[in-house]
Amino acid sequence: MYSRVYAGVVKRASSYTLTLHSTVPLKRPHHCHFSWWGSSACDRLCNTYEESRKWCLHGKYLSTRQDLDFQQSRVQINSILRTNEQSVNLPEFDVRGLSAVRKFESNQVAANTPNEDRRSAATCLQSKGMLFGVFDGHGGWACAQAVSERLLYYVAVAMMPKSCLEELERCMESGKCVLPILQWYKHHTDMNYRDSASLYIDHLRVFWQELLNNEDHEAGMSPQEALDCAFKRLDADISLEAQVPLSNGLMRSTAIQVAFSGSTACVAHVDTDGIYVANTGDCRAVLGVQNQDGSWSAVPLSLDHNSQNKAEVERIKAQHPPSERSTVITDDRLLGVLMPLRSFGDMKFKWSRQLQQSILASLEPGMDLDSLSLYHYTPPNYLTPPYLEVTPEIIYHKLRPQDRFLILATDGLWDELQNEEAVRLVGEHFSGVHIQAPVSPAEKKLKLGQMHELLLRRQARASPALDANAATHLIRHALGMGEYRELSQERLASMLALPEDLARMYRDDITVTVLYLNSDLARPHQG
Repeated sequence: MYSRVYAGVVKRASSYTLTLHSTVPLKRPHHCHFSWWGSSACDRLCNTYEESRKWCLHGKYLSTRQDLDFQQSRVQINSILRTNEQSVNLPEFDVRGLSAVRKFESNQVAANTPNEDRRSAATCLQSKGMLFGVFDGHGGWACAQAVSERLLYYVAVAMMPKSCLEELERCMESGKCVLPILQWYKHHTDMNYRDSASLYIDHLRVFWQELLNNEDHEAGMSPQEALDCAFKRLDADISLEAQVPLSNGLMRSTAIQVAFSGSTACVAHVDTDGIYVANTGDCRAVLGVQNQDGSWSAVPLSLDHNSQNKAEVERIKAQHPPSERSTVITDDRLLGVLMPLRSFGDMKFKWSRQLQQSILASLEPGMDLDSLSLYHYTPPNYLTPPYLEVTPEIIYHKLRPQDRFLILATDGLWDELQNEEAVRLVGEHFSGVHIQAPVSPAEKKLKLGQMHELLLRRQARASPALDANAATHLIRHALGMGEYRELSQERLASMLALPEDLARMYRDDITVTVLYLNSDLARPHQG
């Protein structure tokens, strides 16, 4: 397989010029705790790659044969794979009781430059439970960035009882220190929209003021209600912020970037009662369950919102006139353009044509849309908007003793691994035990060549883990599995060494978070 990848890349780079517009200047502050851009795997390739870069007169990156250096050492591969990994151990008890999550491990590897995936993790301080999210941006990273910063706050505020919201409002009015809402667990490469922080706080405050005026909000929303409300409210705020005048030019351009780009989202609320997963788009949540015989089973806790989901396709078609049934979904994409069928942002699939044109016309005269990374276009057959919504599909799962971990990942992982394979990889990494199924009677009759292939597959499953971090373990296998599902160092090197303008043609950004559950919570307690 890796040889085909290599040959394909060489052929593409040799036969024609592939270009990538570098439209937004990189901003690199002196301190890197919250850098403007996420670290990209491509930025850390060997020096021969950096020295061979070629730029045309218009600032477009051109790959050459000299760029295609696949001879990376194991040290270089590990450096790329582990740069963004995170591992957090959580106390078994906090001031409010037992924790439902023992620890979590996370990692990201980029294909786009910059990475369009984001991740979030936090403990709710004024209500019970923890929140974890993965976000897959498209049309740029702006929307995924904003949603990763803001959505968990909206969920947490919606769950807070009225007494806590009243205290929040009193502190804001008096200028006192505000009660902390979330305890964040951030990696040093995670970014923040600092210039828009005041706008985000103002709109979050409007949200809790409306909850205070709601007579039915005395005890706060349930996790299911809060997730549904938060998704819808944040998307409405993203739409509003792009329409209202803002005195700060940078804040204004950011708001428009966020609205015109898009992001899918998969968020899990985990507490001692169980797991709620809210999903919009094609990220995925999969539960790892250990069976009595020690084997592993995968239980999906989300459904992909894409053209493979027939119920989702019918839902969208039913919202538009019969005359549009053949055009709403074309080539397995919404209006022939967008693959996920639900998302944040993407106002070019939600607003009317007139509103879109008026927003773009309100930009400063002479403002270049490319400079804002605004890839604006009118989708074909755009007749009866909106065609897209953010409403999450929410699944609840009550924790059981056999539930061991939850995998949250963007579709870059699921493009390469099936649910069962991902759960097996994490399960065997977690337990250190590789269970091989007995050789079946049919397998005993295999010819010599077929038996050799079977043995290679079984040997691959028993290979020792190279990474302490389970998320890294998953990404390594997703990118490096060979023809027999064995871990191929050569294929992994090939996939990680692809130049910036070719990487996205062979793989996607991958973000993975693995939550290890405190399954003792579900065990019957003896007196």
